[in-house]
Amino acid sequence: APNLQGPRYVSPVPSGGFVVSEECGDVKVFTSSCKLLCSLSSKYGHQFGNPAGVCVDTEGSILVADEQRRTVHLFPEHGAPVCLVSAGLRRPAGMACSSFGHLFVADAGENCVKVFKYCVRPP
Repeated sequence: APNLQGPRYVSPVPSGGFVVSEECGDVKVFTSSCKLLCSLSSKYGHQFGNPAGVCVDTEGSILVADEQRRTVHLFPEHGAPVCLVSAGLRRPAGMACSSFGHLFVADAGENCVKVFKYCVRPP
């Protein structure tokens, strides 16, 4: 995937493409053929501080940890972004989510992994 500005974290998406966080403060979504599908900051009008870990849940929503703002936001395919975690993180880094609605966040500021439960439809 060309023209990335400081790529940091990457995650596959169910459609076969992938999502990448960039040091410049954006998150980009690519198709399986490495073509840019969208920029989350442009699509949602969301301003990131320093996006870090990214993952995609079973609904196809993209989750992004913001290292500078110490938050995790969920970006659904349709609708507005939702702040899932707004407190309790010192330096969120890598993330993963399970099919049962658990979000795992590596917190580099506290040298641990934190687990959060959020609402998704049952599998």
